[in-house]
Formats: sequence, structure tokens, C-alpha cells
Amino acid sequence: MRPQPRRALRIALAAALVAAPLTVAATTAAQAAPAPTTAVQLKATGLDDPHKKDIAMQLVSSAENSSLDWKAQYKYIEDIKDGRGYTAGIIGFCSGTGDMLELVQHYADLKPGNVLAKYLPALKKVNGTESHAGLGSAFERDWATAAKDSVFQQAQNDERDRVYFNPAVSQAKADGLRALGQFAYYDAIVMHGPGNSSDSFGGIRAAAMKKAKTPAQGGDEATYLKAFLDARKVVMKKEEAHSDTSRVDTEQLVFLNAKNFDLNPPLKWKVYGDSYAINS
Repeated sequence: MRPQPRRALRIALAAALVAAPLTVAATTAAQAAPAPTTAVQLKATGLDDPHKKDIAMQLVSSAENSSLDWKAQYKYIEDIKDGRGYTAGIIGFCSGTGDMLELVQHYADLKPGNVLAKYLPALKKVNGTESHAGLGSAFERDWATAAKDSVFQQAQNDERDRVYFNPAVSQAKADGLRALGQFAYYDAIVMHGPGNSSDSFGGIRAAAMKKAKTPAQGGDEATYLKAFLDARKVVMKKEEAHSDTSRVDTEQLVFLNAKNFDLNPPLKWKVYGDSYAINS
């Protein structure tokens, strides 16, 4: 049976969000316009280039949402019965793991008195549990309303960048990885969380480094990335919801085997049997 698309494929936040808050500045680059010419796209730019960042978001969305339209996911909210309460938004913020609370608090900081601010006490109470107490259908409706607000969209972008995107890209650059490696790190941190346990992003990276040197250490980029993806698959197969590894096998390994280290379009891949393409 094909795994449920969307957030059931990603069970990843609880341990990560107990870490001290990061202080990396947020960016709005994900909403910037794509690079206008093929010549610009073919430069060896990193994933923090606006066009490459949008490609990364589309790639993740193909696995998380069975859609390339990642901007349609601001309004998403559902309890997928994984013990983490509600899962919502563009990166799967969870009411039971703390990042949804941090998101709504950030939204309140940006726009006091917004439609979700009144739920902050309830979100604090349910943090660490699967409870919907004080939330429920009213919260779901108000989340959908908030998702139409560009300030809430910006808040989601900010928290995505602070907790996931910026740390992943920064670490990948420090390891000497180009855009493909930066994406491999980002996709892993989205699914597994940014902690240091064996089943988190940090643990996967540590396992890979036992098998191969990073380019920054003088290693071969392809060899290291293969070791990282292999280590990630080991962790994915430990959980039923992650056991389909096609987002590695028929996506990231396809790009790696083609030696597309700069993640330049055109890109063609499959996730869970579905075919996708980014042509420019």
C-alpha cells in the first residue's frame, strides 16, 4: 500500500525542538521570483539562491504533499494520528512538539491580536502531547483564515528558515557540499529533525562521516553524499511511515548518479511512484 502522502511520511520533530533556539536570521528568499535566464540558473549557486530555494521547496513538497505547489500548503492542518497532535503548514509544524507554538508566537510578535494569538495558552498546555484541548475545529478554521494573511505566510517562512533551511544549508556549505548536498541535508532535517540523536539529522551525518570524508575534509563529494543517503535510508527504514525510501532512491540518487551537484534543471524524478519534472 502506498504510504499516505503529506506529513505521515515525516515523523521528526519532538527531540529536535528541545534544543536552544537558533539565531540565524530569517529570509524571504523562498518567495522571490525565479531566475529569468538559463545562463543564471546554470551558475554553481547554492541552495540559498532564490531560484534554487524554490526548487528545493518543490522537491520536498513532491514527497510531503504529492504536489509541486508548496505555497498551497500554508493552509494545511490535520491530525495524522502520529501522537504529535496537529500537523500543519509548509513544513509540518506540530502542536505536540513545540514548533507550532513557536510559529504562532512569532506570528503574534509580527502581528499582535491576530486570529491565532488567542490559542497561545492552549498551545502551551498541549505541547508535548497529542491533545487538542482548547483547539479543535475552531482552531482549524482560524488556521485556514490565517493562512490567507501574508504576515502568517511570512511567519511560516521565517520558522522554516530558522529551524530547518538555514542550519541545513549552513552545515552543508561548511562540509563543502554544493546545491545537491545542501538539498540532501535540508530534506533530511525536514523529515528527521535537527537534533543529534542517532535517528536525527545530526546522527545521520555522523554515521555518514564514519564511512566517508566530507569534501571539506578532502573527500570526494559523490562518495560522501552516497554515504549520507545510505545512512539516512537506514534510519528511514526503522519507522513504518518512513520505510518507503523512494524520495532518496528515485529522487536524490537519480540526481547524484547524473552528477548534477548543482541541482540544475531540467530535473525529472519519482516519489512513491508519481513522476515529477522541473524544466527551468
